[in-house]
Amino acid sequence: MPPTNASGEIVPGRPVLPAAGAQGGFVLPSNRALPPIPEAAGANANQAHTLAELIDIAQRSNPSTRIAWNAAREAALAVGLAQSTFLPRLTAVVVGGYRYGSGDDTTQLGRRAVSSQSDDNLTGGAAVLGLQWLIFDFGQRAALVDAAGQTAIAANVAFTAAHQQVIYDVTLAYYMNATARERVALLERSLANARAVQAAAEAAVQQGQGTVVEVAQARQATAQTELRLVQARGRAQDSHQTIVTATGLPPRAALRVATTARRPLPPNVDTLAEATMNEAVARRPDVLAAFARLRAAEAGITAARASFFPSFFATGNIAGTDGRLGISSLPAVGEMGTSTLNLSGRQFSSLILGGLAVPIYDGGVRSTTLRQAQARADSAGAALRRTRDDAVRDIVMAENALRTSVASHVAATILESAANTTFDAALASYRNGTGTLTAATVAQNGLLDARMAREDSYSAAQIAAAGLAFAMGMLRGGP
Repeated sequence: MPPTNASGEIVPGRPVLPAAGAQGGFVLPSNRALPPIPEAAGANANQAHTLAELIDIAQRSNPSTRIAWNAAREAALAVGLAQSTFLPRLTAVVVGGYRYGSGDDTTQLGRRAVSSQSDDNLTGGAAVLGLQWLIFDFGQRAALVDAAGQTAIAANVAFTAAHQQVIYDVTLAYYMNATARERVALLERSLANARAVQAAAEAAVQQGQGTVVEVAQARQATAQTELRLVQARGRAQDSHQTIVTATGLPPRAALRVATTARRPLPPNVDTLAEATMNEAVARRPDVLAAFARLRAAEAGITAARASFFPSFFATGNIAGTDGRLGISSLPAVGEMGTSTLNLSGRQFSSLILGGLAVPIYDGGVRSTTLRQAQARADSAGAALRRTRDDAVRDIVMAENALRTSVASHVAATILESAANTTFDAALASYRNGTGTLTAATVAQNGLLDARMAREDSYSAAQIAAAGLAFAMGMLRGGP
């Protein structure tokens, strides 16, 4: 067992061997120092939330949006950091000290030796203000600023992508929950039909027209429908938990979900025009982010090439001393600074220099850096092409899914109408003694399957429409 403190928090140290016969195995202790699970913020337990309201809650509560926002802020700060390299650097240094010295001195005067002893106690200090300014570097800093700016663009686009992903996840969970609840309603109707068939079978036995086997078969069909209903209710609860997870609320949050009005589906779906496809690809967040990363990599090549050229800089300092420490100089302040000279005694000095730094030999560091930048740019270009191809494929597949689901809904609607007529006729015939229980049971199962198919195709059409909007970068929220 790991060592813990009084609150159960695991602390550094050697593990403690459990006592002989102790139970627990690989179960860790509960850490009571962890922060408690937060309360659900933004969700009203007394209100049934629509899809638009759920999306609004998710955009404020889902951790992925905050993570993307922080990444965008960090990238923006990196731009400011790169721009600061154009400004001079001022550094102040203040030193103080104490010096003590003692010694014996013997002087030979003829045949006599004269000895003397001296003690020195000296104090003093010095203050230096240093200046460093890189004046010109053949565009290296400008290229680095450009690269940081493109990286910030990619981060901002990723922030938008995070919001679109949250909207899509909530929309998908909402429609899947609506489908699960509709399945429960369909099974409740099917259970009513099964009980009607069972009642007809029991009535036929009482009238001497049916058999005990038919009653048992009818009860079996009713029990099977009840089992499917229990399972469907469990899946509906699971789908509700998926909505809670997608919104970013605590798992035990009391969240009510409103039912959405059923809107008629179009009879068919038109094929997207080539211009519409190209425009959709050009607005996709992943494509825009990949393009920005390519621009950043190209700017990195420019910065690497600029490192082969000389740089012009200015440096200087202002210094003053007070005391008798006998300081002759202070070390340079910063990598381009110069030493501060002539500081002994009580003095004031200033120095301004301009310089040219020419890189001559660095063991191949600059060449290797340039090749690395070129490789990154080539990889960024390949990533952009792959992302663009993936975007086109996503749009084509989403369009095909929408077209298929709409056509399936049309066919399932016709199937449901026919299955409903078949069931009504089979049940009426069985009640009149002209039909069989088998025909009524088969018709009941066929009607349930037809209704399920219609509901599944309707839900698939809604999900496919949201998927197409997401693939085209046009998912804004709302139903």
